[in-house]
Amino acid sequence: MDLDVIFVGTAGSAPTAARGLPALLVRRGGDRLLFDCGEGTQRQLLRSIGLIDLEEIFVTHFHADHFLGLPGMLKTFGLRGRERPLTVYGPPGLRSLFNALRPIVGRVPFEVTLVELEPNQELNRDGYRIAAFETDHRVRAYGYALVEEERLGRFDEERARELGVRPGPAFGRLHRGEPVEGANGEVRPEQVVGPARRGRKIVLAGDTAPSAMTAAAAHGADLLVHEATFGDEEADRARETGHSTARQAAELASQAEVKLLALTHVSQRYAGPDLRDEARQVFENTIVPRDFDRVDIPFPERGPPVHIRATRDPKPGPAG
Repeated sequence: MDLDVIFVGTAGSAPTAARGLPALLVRRGGDRLLFDCGEGTQRQLLRSIGLIDLEEIFVTHFHADHFLGLPGMLKTFGLRGRERPLTVYGPPGLRSLFNALRPIVGRVPFEVTLVELEPNQELNRDGYRIAAFETDHRVRAYGYALVEEERLGRFDEERARELGVRPGPAFGRLHRGEPVEGANGEVRPEQVVGPARRGRKIVLAGDTAPSAMTAAAAHGADLLVHEATFGDEEADRARETGHSTARQAAELASQAEVKLLALTHVSQRYAGPDLRDEARQVFENTIVPRDFDRVDIPFPERGPPVHIRATRDPKPGPAG
């Protein structure tokens, strides 16, 4: 099952020539989940993977740079004759936001369902869940954790054959936890199946000051996407505005023992490398992705997350 994150927009409150406003796309198998939808997100998608018919969009909070792309995207879906329903999730206040946007969006020919999530509410999906958690920003804001279920342990076919189990349905039953008959009596699953293997975990923190809740949600994550709106010299400004410095994000990543830290929400006052270098003084496995970069996340036994730089951006900015 493939799992990756595409950095659709990595800028802070204002776009730059190299970075669009906040948007992240998570792809897991056939699922496509968009987190935040800043102004210009549909064009960013068109420039990278195409404007796909998303079924679920998650909004972290209601500052304009995180949702102003929604009206245009909904209108475009309508112009294309979309009929499939769309669900938008967010903190309480989502319905009020859409009521305010209604004169702009108008009528669309497909159903839009709005779901206001409670803190720590989980959405169960096929093989994984998405959990919303509160972060520390100037307004009510959520981060989201995508957590896969544990997987069955490795099945030792050779050992099963040695115990006289015939290949076929009996192998499947053993792997699922059922005993079967072998050459010398019952063969139990623990004789041929290893311990359960953990799934993967992605945490998208949204806009936030350093937060104990984020650290708890991110513990052991394969990938933590955390904002770094400021460098360390602007720590006071970060505290005043409910944002984080690159160093603070790295300290949190180290505390949470994540595998890879990706810094986003990059202010126009910084290039990627300066924030990356600041963070790496604390947490070496840090990247500052540019727009259209992605991180592939293999199963843990197959290796660590991999940062893949974009090749299709006609105006690449500095990479981290």
